[in-house]
Amino acid sequence: MDNTKINAELERINKGFPWLDIVAPATPERGIEVLSPEETARAEAYADSADVAGRCKFVPASGAASRMFKDIFAGAENENDAVRKLAAELEKFAFYDPAVFGTAPYDPQATARKLLGDEGLGYGKMPKGVLKFHRYPKEVRTAIAEHFVEGQAYMRNADGGVKLVVTISPEHRELFEKAVAEIKDAYEARYGVRYNVEFTYQDKATDTVAATPDGKVFLKDDGTPLFRPAGHGALIYNLGKVDEELVSIKNIDNVCTERMQPATYKWKKVLMGRALELRDKIFDYLYTFDQLTELRAHQADFAYVPVYNMNQDDPFATPECQELCNEVEDFLRKELCVEMPPAKDCRDRAEALIAKLNRPIRVCGMVKNEGEPGGGPFIIRAADGSTSLQILESVQINPDDPKATAALKGATHFNPVDLVCCLRDYKGEKFDLLKFVDEETGFISSKSYEGRPLKALELPGLWNGAMSDWNTLFVEVPIETFNPVKTVLDLLRPAHQ
Repeated sequence: MDNTKINAELERINKGFPWLDIVAPATPERGIEVLSPEETARAEAYADSADVAGRCKFVPASGAASRMFKDIFAGAENENDAVRKLAAELEKFAFYDPAVFGTAPYDPQATARKLLGDEGLGYGKMPKGVLKFHRYPKEVRTAIAEHFVEGQAYMRNADGGVKLVVTISPEHRELFEKAVAEIKDAYEARYGVRYNVEFTYQDKATDTVAATPDGKVFLKDDGTPLFRPAGHGALIYNLGKVDEELVSIKNIDNVCTERMQPATYKWKKVLMGRALELRDKIFDYLYTFDQLTELRAHQADFAYVPVYNMNQDDPFATPECQELCNEVEDFLRKELCVEMPPAKDCRDRAEALIAKLNRPIRVCGMVKNEGEPGGGPFIIRAADGSTSLQILESVQINPDDPKATAALKGATHFNPVDLVCCLRDYKGEKFDLLKFVDEETGFISSKSYEGRPLKALELPGLWNGAMSDWNTLFVEVPIETFNPVKTVLDLLRPAHQ
């Protein structure tokens, strides 16, 4: 037991995290791109033509599907509307099997028990990724199977391979390996690809101590502290181990039937194209800064070794460099909603802009608000006075701050967790993603353990504070690309039938 770690985490739970300074919601007026048909087509084409050091589909799929069946668990004990709906529509679900459930009419509570318990399908203990989501004339697909189908459509590498990195819990590995083994060979033959699948675990070292409601260490029945997974923010460690340059991120449950997938393919390519266009624009600026401010005494593999000539005028103070600074500041302000703090001098200004440019890139799809769950896009001001685009959860917004609540009410879009990331710098080196995390943007959430309430400390979310210091662009995508399965009854929606 690391008492230093426990004490630090308890202090954080009791102190909480500072509220963020919200400038405004990101909207189509400022902060969210709404692309014209011509811009959309150009981005799609760019995704296909740009040079990329490998593509990878990153799928967060850790944890069991217990929240998906919360109402079904409750209805198995005391009949409710959820289990009545489940029984009434049972034969519409892909997991329906008469050998398990029998024939109509179906008793609601018995149906719930057969769905969840070991005497039936045992879905109450399984991860979402291996559950049967969609029924087709000749097959039934799990959630992970639909990600395989998606991957071949928009994440093929030049060698015909499709790389998938799937984050899972160790206890679920056998289930995932079995689900993949059942489809891999057939899908490779069907789609003419080779799948390379890596399973990765959330590092146990990132688990955080739980606290009682009054802020003390939460002890289990055996007297030892309870440690909990620290939320999806811990996955920044896993993402940082990906070797490929271009990474698509989408949750395991955000899939749809194949007849509706073309919209997903199209807009994933649009996001990739915009990410690569942004990457190349930023790389051009960084190369130009090199040319203006460095003597390229040595050049190898496009890596420049800076050797400043102290006998000449300061290269940062030249008119050419200051003109470039003006152009970069204008680009950052218009494209990424970044306002730079005042600089002390020419060198400070140029170096701050270079540092601002030279960081990982993410392009995030944003969907118009229609009552679905999800974090929101906002413009945030940092402590140094600079502004940036960020994705915030509702728990990060101070309910007692009129400005913050007004910004929340003014939000027009939400984050469906649909991201494309560029993970290499302009010299082709992998970024150390841990250097771009804002540790002050975690969460304190209310959970329970064996019926006892507790406070949980969650690390800055993967697409929240863990990517806080990335260069960020928001792009509007259609609602048709967002089809999450948060509850089992969501599988009755048209996107899953």
